[in-house]
Amino acid sequence: MNRILLALCLVFVCGVRPLHIDAQQAPAPAPRVPDPGSRIPSSVQPVLDQYCVTCHNERLKTGGLALDSLKPDRIAADAETWEKVVRKVRAGLMPPAGAKRPDRGSLDAFAAAIEGTIDRFAANNPNPGRAPLHRMNRVEYANAIRDLLVLDVDPSTLLPADDSSHGFDNIADVLGVSPSLLERYVSAAAKISRLAVGEREAAPVQVTYTVKGDLSQNQTLDGQPLGTRGGTTIRHNFPVDGEYLIRLSLLKLSFGQVFGEGAEGEELEVTLNGQRVKLFKLDEVPMFFMRESPGSHPAKPQPTDPLEERVKMTADIRLEFRMKVKAGPQDVGVAFLQKGYSANEDLVKRPVSSTYDVFIGMQYGYTTAPHLSRVVVTGPYNSTGLGDTPSRRRVFVCRPTSAADEGACARQIVSTLVRRAYRRAPSAADVESILTFYQQERDRTGNFEAGIEMALRRILADPEFIFRFEPAPAGSKPGIPYRIGDTELASRLSFFLWSTIPDDELLTLAIDGKLHEPAVLEKQARRMLADPKARALVTNFANQWLYLRDLKNANPDVTVFPDFDDNLRQGFQRETEMLFESIMREDRSVLDLLDANYTFVNERLARHYGISNVYGPDFRRVPVPSDARRGLLGHGSLLLVTSNANRTSPVIRGKWILENLLGSQAPLPPPDVPPLEEKPTAAARSVRERIEQHRANPACASCHKIMDPIGLALENFDAIGRWRTTDEGVRIDGSGQLVDGSVLDGPSSLRKAMLGRSDAFVGSMTEKLLMYGMGREIKYYDMPAVRIVMRDAAKNRYRFSDLVMGIVKSAPFQMKTSGKAEEASKVASR
Repeated sequence: MNRILLALCLVFVCGVRPLHIDAQQAPAPAPRVPDPGSRIPSSVQPVLDQYCVTCHNERLKTGGLALDSLKPDRIAADAETWEKVVRKVRAGLMPPAGAKRPDRGSLDAFAAAIEGTIDRFAANNPNPGRAPLHRMNRVEYANAIRDLLVLDVDPSTLLPADDSSHGFDNIADVLGVSPSLLERYVSAAAKISRLAVGEREAAPVQVTYTVKGDLSQNQTLDGQPLGTRGGTTIRHNFPVDGEYLIRLSLLKLSFGQVFGEGAEGEELEVTLNGQRVKLFKLDEVPMFFMRESPGSHPAKPQPTDPLEERVKMTADIRLEFRMKVKAGPQDVGVAFLQKGYSANEDLVKRPVSSTYDVFIGMQYGYTTAPHLSRVVVTGPYNSTGLGDTPSRRRVFVCRPTSAADEGACARQIVSTLVRRAYRRAPSAADVESILTFYQQERDRTGNFEAGIEMALRRILADPEFIFRFEPAPAGSKPGIPYRIGDTELASRLSFFLWSTIPDDELLTLAIDGKLHEPAVLEKQARRMLADPKARALVTNFANQWLYLRDLKNANPDVTVFPDFDDNLRQGFQRETEMLFESIMREDRSVLDLLDANYTFVNERLARHYGISNVYGPDFRRVPVPSDARRGLLGHGSLLLVTSNANRTSPVIRGKWILENLLGSQAPLPPPDVPPLEEKPTAAARSVRERIEQHRANPACASCHKIMDPIGLALENFDAIGRWRTTDEGVRIDGSGQLVDGSVLDGPSSLRKAMLGRSDAFVGSMTEKLLMYGMGREIKYYDMPAVRIVMRDAAKNRYRFSDLVMGIVKSAPFQMKTSGKAEEASKVASR
């Protein structure tokens, strides 16, 4: 490992080896030319003078803007400021509420005139921005390992969590590097290479899989076999053929008692790839408050079936056994066999997880069936061989028949791995460098496979695997854009759509210098978008954009929402993911994210929403139960992550929608703002009444009048997304008025108002997609490219594929600027 770390430091820190430069570089574009049309159109000045400059001038500088100081003949030089103006106008936030404002048509024409001027200048002077050196985040790293070696790894056990910026964890500027992180990459490379190749003398390793404590296990869970309840299914990679210890733990109360220990006739089944390997018959023990004298409950005889074992559910219960398993990824299932239940028994119950919750459970009638808490896999023991795993088949593309064949076979293996790992054609120097590590380990151990494992370890620790280098072509000048090479384009496309390395088809086209051809590029992008791996846009892009990753940390107050459980939390996430994926897979308009008349539910979620005739754990597509549930605004996921633990938060909901769906930054609160009264009072019981009392303070009113009407329109949804008509006994009032004068009376009117400004929503989503696809923050000079994507996509009502293809074809995606892009933009505008 020390040799690997030394090589890594020499390459990355000291720059011993020159970075690879793709020969397939397109010539630099023509020099920038001045644009005589970069002055404010005559139609803009009257609107500025009458509605804008009265507040945004050198004397007042409201919002930090002094529009009267901008030169009318140099609009491109002040594009950053004008983009802020356009964003506020497009979202309907300017002029402010209460101020005199022109009609909607005049404001739209005003914004379009400014945008047109900036866009015409940008067309003659493209500025694709500067892409910083991009390190794979740990999700991308795990996906790359999966596709390189057919090996699933848990990146959270190998690498630290990544920082995020603007809601995404793939932004290059925050994906930093430190000596300790380099060591973690080297350590990860060692562990992964041993897993991929196999290690005959591997020491036993313990891996723990935890089931969330508030997961209700009183019914069949999604993905579990019919006839079972609760439990979990894990996909575990067994490194070699051998014996493995399986240890199960049941959920316990805070004082150590097994939850549900008084249940009768419970059976816990363990399966391997769907076949039973163990059945624990759990003998009931009276609950702690019903105990009798020792010996009053004698043990029952053990079953004759060798796969069955009878165990008493005492505090020190041991549920463990050994089994022989073949190497490779295997599905281990653990679930309770379902018993008969009475027709009127409510199976949607959360487990009791604390002493305090026990009495809540008694009050609400919670069931007390045993729940699975953990599955621990330890091994191998008594290894019998390396086995024939998918990862070994991927690595060993050849097998030497004699010692004389080993050198040629090692070269073939290394060349194949380097090509995929470095995402380009390997040079002779690349291969020779890696073969040095192979040969040293081969000579030391006398083992061919040990040498290959060391070579693989060196490849996985190489900066060209961990980082996405995009070197400038020879002769490039600072501030002058150039088109990136085909292999760099392949990586951008693959990490955008799949969050992983290019596959062989894409990489071959890139190495052959054909990928930049428009027809080839479009065909590949559409192929990739239709591939199952494009679900990364759901699990990575949508999950971060829509805050679905925050659901795991959302814990509503159990005293206020006693029937909330992890099943509902998972249902919320699955519903929103499936809506997004349906729009992606069916190539629907992205506006359906706001206006879809269908959703996806299972029995648990359907009951929460009041949808009848839905049974079982499987999700299915159903019509929305009411107009208020259409689109994202009716999803429990959005409503939960924008609430407090014990109540709704119209301020958080309004701010979230303003920033994430409409693309406008909410105003920052002034210092020393008093907090909202948390508890109802005689004068202000409902949340709305407390907010109105709060914003009576002039210091608070200016911000709240922008956000509150949006959030208050959703007050009929409580903190866990359930429909209600009263709050603290007060009838819900969802009325309000947006800054642009649109009147609201609930979720439906808010949705219609947002659809009325669909360009704001589509523009925000396009910016988010471009930011995610580029892995960098979106700047003002990117907005002309965003508008080109929007204009082209508008022809087909903003189909999802049109937005993606527009981004792939855009200048920021296919080009790059040497040096600082901001300075380049300013120089070009002079």
